[in-house]
Amino acid sequence: MLFIGDDWAEDHHDVEVQDSSGRRLAAARLPEGVEGIAKLHALIARHGGVDLEPGQVAVGIETDRGPWVQALIAAGYRVYAVNPRQAARFKERYATSGAKSDKGDAHALADMVRIDGGQLRPVAGDSEAAQAVRVVARAHQTLIWERTRTFQRLRSTLREYFPGALSAYAGLELTSTDALELLIKAPTPEQATRLTKPQITAVLARHRRHHRDQKAAAIQAALREPQLGVAAPVAAAYGAAAIAHARLLIALNEQIQVLEEQVGAHFRAHPDAEIYLSMPGIGEIIGARVLAEFGDDPTRYTSAKARKNYAGTSPITRASGKIHSVQARYVRNNRLADALQRQAFCSLQTSPGARRYYDKQRARDLDYNPALRQLGNRLVGILHGCLKTRTLYDEATAWSHHATLTTAA
Repeated sequence: MLFIGDDWAEDHHDVEVQDSSGRRLAAARLPEGVEGIAKLHALIARHGGVDLEPGQVAVGIETDRGPWVQALIAAGYRVYAVNPRQAARFKERYATSGAKSDKGDAHALADMVRIDGGQLRPVAGDSEAAQAVRVVARAHQTLIWERTRTFQRLRSTLREYFPGALSAYAGLELTSTDALELLIKAPTPEQATRLTKPQITAVLARHRRHHRDQKAAAIQAALREPQLGVAAPVAAAYGAAAIAHARLLIALNEQIQVLEEQVGAHFRAHPDAEIYLSMPGIGEIIGARVLAEFGDDPTRYTSAKARKNYAGTSPITRASGKIHSVQARYVRNNRLADALQRQAFCSLQTSPGARRYYDKQRARDLDYNPALRQLGNRLVGILHGCLKTRTLYDEATAWSHHATLTTAA
């Protein structure tokens, strides 16, 4: 066996090669790209000999994506994506002073895969279809998060000089493109009072709003309500800032819609899509996010418990002395946790079994979020069973055990 620690940076990799006894065989700084990966292969061949199989090479690196990682996997090496939090704790055994170097990090990663390889999770062997879903699903969600941040900046700006706009456009939602176009057309309180009903109606009609005459009248009346203002030059400056935020939000809306179509197309093309869509509370977007974060490697999760632990829906136990507590997991994949919570919430409206299970948790005096997390944990277990047996979700089968227990009680 050869054990390699790979401390990566944007343009280079510091690597260390060890044998099974922990003896350092080589250390080098390799460039990123084809040249660097070729030099790594040559380094492994030099120290591994002609009889070394690719599966006898274990690589520890603090990332699970990118062309470099894919090249390592394609070569047949066992690649471990080490969580930076785990790596930081492991490095503390060498020094508690906080000293750090790239060579030292590569040495620690090599030691880690050699000593604790059995405790680490190899990079999942996801299919190309699953990788494609992950790319577009994460990009789509990131743009939504960016839209939320940009909207908060716009809202904060409006509160400082034009709070009436927040109430006037509340019925449209200020993140909607038609509300943003109206704000661009009249970004200051003085300009907003001069907006006519036909002008407002034209914008609403272009975006196919229902009951636009009534909405236009309500918006016009709200914009003409008396309100505290600021000096005209200051209002004009604020207006320019608001327009910049509004134009950015419009662009984000357009790209979110484009990516949403891509998410749906890639997700529907995946062979597991039918199973995911059969689950309660899952549509194309939520299904794509869950599939993206779980992956589709059939050997990755050895049991439903392993999948639940990765999802972060199962609780953790803290026991020390006389103290014993069961707590929620907060160190987890936040993208997956968000998608599963949304699924659990939506399933309450479509699945009688999920509703009964949730009500049972609430009857135990659990608050809303813990009860929803318990439901999400149960749904992850059901999803694991469906994927393992390659069967679609069935309401009666999924909740039969729970229904039996409820009847017996």
